[in-house]
Amino acid sequence: MAGPMKHLVQVEESKEAADGAPSAGPTYRCAAGGKGAAPPAVPGLDCCWDIFRLSVEKFPDNNMLGRREIVDGKAGKYTWLTYKQVYDTVIKVGAAIRSCGVGKGGRCGIYGPNSAEWVISMQACNAHGIYCVPLYDTLGAGAVEFVLCHAEVQIAFVEEKKIGEMLKTFPNATKYLKTLVSFGKVNPEHKEKVEQNGLSIYSWEEFLQLGGEENFELPPKEKDDICTIMYTSGTTGDPKGVLISNKSIITIVSAVDEFLINSGEELREDDVYISYLPLAHIFDRVIEEVFIHQGASIGFWRGDVKLLVEDIGELKPTVFCAVPRVLDRIYGGLQDKITAGGFLKKTLFNVAYKYKQGNMLKGSKHEEAAAVFDKLVFTKVKRGLGGRVRLILSGAAPLSRHVEEYLRVVTCSHVLQGYGLTETCAGSFVSLPNNMSMLGTVGPPVPYVEARLESVPEMGYDALSSETPRGEICIRGDTLFSGYYKRDDLTKEVLVDGWFHTGDIGEWQPDGSMKIIDRKKNIFKLSQGEYVAVENLENIFGQTPGVDSVWVYGNSFESSLVAVVNPNKQALERWAESNGITGEFATICEDPKAKEFILGELTKMGKEKKLKGFELIRAVHLDPVPFDMERDLITPTYKKKRPQLLKYYQSVIDGMYKSMK
Repeated sequence: MAGPMKHLVQVEESKEAADGAPSAGPTYRCAAGGKGAAPPAVPGLDCCWDIFRLSVEKFPDNNMLGRREIVDGKAGKYTWLTYKQVYDTVIKVGAAIRSCGVGKGGRCGIYGPNSAEWVISMQACNAHGIYCVPLYDTLGAGAVEFVLCHAEVQIAFVEEKKIGEMLKTFPNATKYLKTLVSFGKVNPEHKEKVEQNGLSIYSWEEFLQLGGEENFELPPKEKDDICTIMYTSGTTGDPKGVLISNKSIITIVSAVDEFLINSGEELREDDVYISYLPLAHIFDRVIEEVFIHQGASIGFWRGDVKLLVEDIGELKPTVFCAVPRVLDRIYGGLQDKITAGGFLKKTLFNVAYKYKQGNMLKGSKHEEAAAVFDKLVFTKVKRGLGGRVRLILSGAAPLSRHVEEYLRVVTCSHVLQGYGLTETCAGSFVSLPNNMSMLGTVGPPVPYVEARLESVPEMGYDALSSETPRGEICIRGDTLFSGYYKRDDLTKEVLVDGWFHTGDIGEWQPDGSMKIIDRKKNIFKLSQGEYVAVENLENIFGQTPGVDSVWVYGNSFESSLVAVVNPNKQALERWAESNGITGEFATICEDPKAKEFILGELTKMGKEKKLKGFELIRAVHLDPVPFDMERDLITPTYKKKRPQLLKYYQSVIDGMYKSMK
């Protein structure tokens, strides 16, 4: 690659292809700070429990966890628990868990939206060296049961509203599960059903008393001990349990601290975070650990997307994490407001935008690019997010370039896009503040993370190219997971010689930032951050009566799936005849009623197979000519050639997405 990549330092030379392993480009680390492969050891900081314990010692009276008080059905101000108050409750919960016979190396499930009780239960696990196993709905039907059984969960904390869902996992899950604890109350019917199955269930208040006065010693915990098993949706079949050690979390927390210090944006104890992205996922979990490490405050939303903006207005957070779908909504809302604001306001906004954007592109920091316009125009936008946000972090799926640039200009805060996986303990790359050249990229690696590209010859990606190195992103360092639980076979596929293979194709930019350009396997994310394994869906939709073949398409800038179908000629002609539709097979395929009929059949099949809403097809195109080798759409063994299918049907796809907007 020509010229220095100023944000990177090379640690190892590139490697030529050998022994069946593809060639790999040089290994890099970020140039700013954190020169070592690991953060300097902090005495007494060896596990997740220490992160919290040290902050309780340093900041006992700081506000830690807050929620909105509900008075007469109306949400009021945030009320807070201090670090010391949370600690005292955690000790009680820990004692109660131990009195149920669960100790170090045991498994504890947590099921429900983010709340103070969620964090308290997690910290109680951390205190006693118990594996915390988050459970969440979007893993799909039967997934909660699968995780409970696979992880051998012995005790589970459950939000009151989710107890009914939990009971659906009986009797299978009760092989290991012996105790349920509600975050709130327990109704008599639920209690009866739990007890009929030979389990105990406690309300939150009852459980706090259960440990009594007994003093349970906290066991010693090592850096390499596992603290969490996070389940993530796999390409095929069952969710995979990602084993995350204390060391991974401590390393990533140090890396985020170091990154923010290098950017002149270090966190302070008066920072406030709005907690709404699921704690069951690594992105939010890591950010909350970072906040706890600083003695800062975490306020919880009420759990309703429609009320999120109102919660933000009341909490006035300083840091806001989001997935692109949320930022797209904010962008859309701002666009509507400006359009509705009348000609003068609109013109003023556009002039201000152009001026500030121009200065930022020339290299001005956002706070110096247009101070006058910030006061006149953009503070209104800032007030919409509570007025104090200085850092917006986007992760989980790619953010559209225009949305990223727009928010960087109008929100008066840094908008940073990050990239990472559960297996890399969240953020492995993050773009740098005040750096408009990094738009559309995920920036350089964070401190303590090493990265390289590996060639993927079958897709034409060359990591050694002198023009533009491209290849599969591989990551190495202490933030990596310890393996998939009970699945060494899968671990060996992705962890080779210390390198984790992400399955994402990246391209180094001249400044040393990374751009994600493709996916190695046929699994991708929709814009709301949900994973879709297309091959699995095609197998299901392929069983639909009247469908000979189906190609499912989606990408991470759209929130839904579309499909091209080869309908069965006899079946469709029979349907047409009985519905009074005449003409050749090709003509019938173009009929909107025919499309509607096939779409209905696909939906029926999807629902019968218990697919999730985002896995259903939302628009369909019928091609009377089967996918064939003449058009280079399939291989000789009838495997679909996805890049070629997309190229061939691009205008059809664009048309389907347009028709849904």
